[in-house]
Amino acid sequence: MNAPLEDAGYCHCTRCQRRTGGGAEVSARTRQGSFRITQGEDEVEVYWPDEGSGDAFCSVCGSGLWSPSPDEQTISLRMGSFDTDPGVPITYRQFVNYAAPWEPIPDDGIPRYPERRHSQPKED
Repeated sequence: MNAPLEDAGYCHCTRCQRRTGGGAEVSARTRQGSFRITQGEDEVEVYWPDEGSGDAFCSVCGSGLWSPSPDEQTISLRMGSFDTDPGVPITYRQFVNYAAPWEPIPDDGIPRYPERRHSQPKED
């Protein structure tokens, strides 16, 4: 990484639920182009849906790796793709209006946003 991770958080949108098979996805943001792949670059594939951001994944094991942000200035790296502690705390939960009913969001004190964090005020 040649730029620090800016922040990290959970996304509870239905797309992230489908992508992970769980109630949320957890990612850390950094500037586009600020990291490099050290092994297996030829095994990375990107799925581009008709609308929204692409999703990079390992074509060997299927692990999710990253997604560019809608503004294409930042990239969200899946926390599970780090080999060591990335050193950035979880500071938000976004798209909580779409949280999976079968996995309640814990009362963990992390700020919650009904929609995308940067476009909506947080819930009280």
